[in-house]
Amino acid sequence: MRRPEFRTPLARAVAPVAAGLGFFALLGLLLWGIASLMAGEQAQTTTFTPDRLQVGSITRWAESIDTDGPVLFPGLGTTSGERTLVLDHNGTNVEKGWVVYYAYPADRGPECAVEQVEGTDDFVDCDGRTLDVTELSPPTNGEYPIVEDRKTVFIDLGERPGDTTP
Repeated sequence: MRRPEFRTPLARAVAPVAAGLGFFALLGLLLWGIASLMAGEQAQTTTFTPDRLQVGSITRWAESIDTDGPVLFPGLGTTSGERTLVLDHNGTNVEKGWVVYYAYPADRGPECAVEQVEGTDDFVDCDGRTLDVTELSPPTNGEYPIVEDRKTVFIDLGERPGDTTP
């Protein structure tokens, strides 16, 4: 049995092009269908910041805090930098006594940021008051310290403003 042949030059030029366009149209529809099946109805969230901050060795950081005072971590967990945390350690047991505060007074809001008096546990707020680290605001958004494997301290950054739960 003989294969059909296109007799005119126009048919010989148009037929392969039309077949190629048809093939790529079908391939595109197939890929679009697969992608839409994979995407489904899932609620997707995008977070550009980690859920926890690895601070480092509990021994090294406890010694550093004992010598130089608490450590400030500016703008954690946000892209705008509005959340600054202070990590403090109390006591002689390096596995316990870790505390996290916000870097503003407990009786004021985030607009009253504090600055640390270098090498001490003291901070100066926006009104010029000198505050002890314990007078800073406790976290209200789920931030807390974690000691993992008895050697590394992390700060769990809790919920971030604007996060949506799926």
